[in-house]
Amino acid sequence: MDSKRAKILLIDDDVDFVRATLKVLQSRPDYEVIAAYNGQEGLQKAHQEKPDLILLDIIMPLGDGFSVCEKLRQDPAFEETPILMITSFAERYSETSLAVGQGRTLEADDYIDKPVRPKELFRRIDKQLAKKQRKDAKSAD
Repeated sequence: MDSKRAKILLIDDDVDFVRATLKVLQSRPDYEVIAAYNGQEGLQKAHQEKPDLILLDIIMPLGDGFSVCEKLRQDPAFEETPILMITSFAERYSETSLAVGQGRTLEADDYIDKPVRPKELFRRIDKQLAKKQRKDAKSAD
């Protein structure tokens, strides 16, 4: 990731949110952004594109964020790929009936609340990419 653009996969079923977030993310020349509009398409694009980071909505058709995150974490190719969950209830996640109903914890690296503020989104993405870069550098030694 040193000299190349960071490839980011955005998976969310809200077309307006995706359109607005793509515009924000594409304003950064160091990001290459790909979109998927449901969990199934997101998994397919993750395998095709091998992103450096995944932004993942929780509530979606054809594979919610919980199952997508779980499938990605079970795949050795994505064990170290940062996953940033985008949700309307990040701070209260553990208290929601949705979390209890899932009966498992998410293995995401971070969570960000909707509505997403561009500066905060950039900060969290950059933090996760830097952490991944350090891990990659250590494993290369």
